[in-house]
Amino acid sequence: MIKKSKHFLVSVIILFCFQQVSQAQKGYELGPWLGVSNYFGELNANYRLLDVGPALGFAGRYNFGKRICTKGSLNYGYIYGSDSNNNNNFERRRNLDFKSHLADLTVTGEFNFLPYTHGSQLEYFTPYIAAGVNVFYHAPFTELDGQNHFLRPLGTEGQAPGNEYSFVNAGIVYGGGFKWDINYYWSVNIEFTMRRLFTDYLDDVSQNYPGQAQILADRGVIAAQLSDRSIAPQIGEAGRQRGDATRKDQYSFFGVSFMRYFGEVECPKIVK
Repeated sequence: MIKKSKHFLVSVIILFCFQQVSQAQKGYELGPWLGVSNYFGELNANYRLLDVGPALGFAGRYNFGKRICTKGSLNYGYIYGSDSNNNNNFERRRNLDFKSHLADLTVTGEFNFLPYTHGSQLEYFTPYIAAGVNVFYHAPFTELDGQNHFLRPLGTEGQAPGNEYSFVNAGIVYGGGFKWDINYYWSVNIEFTMRRLFTDYLDDVSQNYPGQAQILADRGVIAAQLSDRSIAPQIGEAGRQRGDATRKDQYSFFGVSFMRYFGEVECPKIVK
């Protein structure tokens, strides 16, 4: 009689686990994503969304349960901006532009608005929000007479040799998305995240013109040409505003990912 009771109890617990499909489902997910990147700063002050470049990456997520997750991703993005696309008269006359490849490492925490359980017929989708931090590498460049030139080493705003802005910077990440299961193992995620940076030199534009005499003496002819590319008559006299240091630069990623789930349903422990 006692043995039958134990067997019945075990059967009820197993059945409960399958029916609930994880009251405390834990496990990790891995998968690639593909999408677009967008830059916002002095050369895109009006937040145009049409100047997009390709972006892709690989992400890993750990699920602590139905609501809380943490995710890390290694990402690539291509961004660019140009005054020629702006409507403001000063910006069009300033005539600056840049391009840059980004290598981005991001870590975020996620909160699911709905209970989300892999393999469930009821809890198989949810919108979510995300917030965290990122570290990224950038090297802005532009074209002059058919040749690309990296801008940081030229000190286009009068930076002394050795005091240029860093190739590596960081920022705050925020955004959200929507995830849903295809089956127990695979899910699709659509996500938009913005990175508010701690630097204003993503686009090589931030403060004031150094003046042609100084930059010619310190950096040479090419640096002087790329510091002030304004349409004649030139506007780049020493001390005149070139950028806006009060507003840090930003960039965003929008993409679709396919995530493979590796985990198990956690059943309640049997107390003997």
